[in-house]
Amino acid sequence: MKRVFFLDFDGTITKTDTCFLMVKTFAGEGWKEIDEMWERKEITTEECASLTFKLFQADMDDVKKLIETVEINEHFLDFLQLCRKEGHAVYILSDGYDVIIETLFKKYGIEVPYYANRMIYQDGFQIACPYLNPDCGQCGTCKSSLMEKLKGDAEQVIYIGDGASDTCPASKADLVFAKDYLYQYCLEKGIPVVRFETFQDIIEQIKE
Repeated sequence: MKRVFFLDFDGTITKTDTCFLMVKTFAGEGWKEIDEMWERKEITTEECASLTFKLFQADMDDVKKLIETVEINEHFLDFLQLCRKEGHAVYILSDGYDVIIETLFKKYGIEVPYYANRMIYQDGFQIACPYLNPDCGQCGTCKSSLMEKLKGDAEQVIYIGDGASDTCPASKADLVFAKDYLYQYCLEKGIPVVRFETFQDIIEQIKE
């Protein structure tokens, strides 16, 4: 069966949510209130980032040094190897940042197509959202529209994720591997879902 895999990055491929780690490390007081507004969908990803970045006390080198300490999920590299062997396409769709993904790709020698928000540093941090869906605008990166564009002639579309920005694309997939918030959401909405903790769990499922 020809499959295409779409993966979230933060908290899915990484053991730590890098956006949360970055904010907790570098942002001054007030970030929690901003984050709660985003979780309630009162503000968009773009608005949330712009407000939070104003609280940052760091530069790009500080961010990269912090991100280099982050580890990826066990067996993710094994998962990529299996997908290459079987001819399955893999794409990373992130509502996080390109700098974070690039830093960890370099650390682990990963080469996978990815789509994410841009983190720009010019007298302070800014966000740019090249994959924004203007009809919705809630997420900086519209994972659902990217899935539609990239799925090609795959017989099965599989989504792997964990968080709030994954709920919309999960509803468009044939099968979802999920944990944490996304797993509970899929159960409540009746979306076909398989729980995972590490990528070994996913490998065992797709090898059957």
